[in-house]
Amino acid sequence: MNKFFISFLFVSLFSSLLLEAAVYKGQIVYAKKCAMCHKNGQVFVATKMAKEWNDIMVNNGKKLADVHLQSKSADAAPSHEYFGSEVFFKTAQDLKDFVIEYAKDSGKVPACN
Repeated sequence: MNKFFISFLFVSLFSSLLLEAAVYKGQIVYAKKCAMCHKNGQVFVATKMAKEWNDIMVNNGKKLADVHLQSKSADAAPSHEYFGSEVFFKTAQDLKDFVIEYAKDSGKVPACN
């Protein structure tokens, strides 16, 4: 019983640390790639519920990339290089973890960068 409990505790702790790392990485991605246009992450991330963010970030963020790449706005132009690159698709899961963690219905507020 004790070995099972200790194993369960270890796996739980390790899993939570990995999730926090992904959320933190996603916050860094937001600060480097998104903040130039969307400014304050607290306001931007909290515009949608977790389910909405999950729907947008499905298929490794393809829908989010498409929205940015199809935009003719001058504000979106600087993002085209990022959203059309492999870098976006490599960091999309971290960004997804960040936006879902701090979604409108989470009750959480991201810390300062």
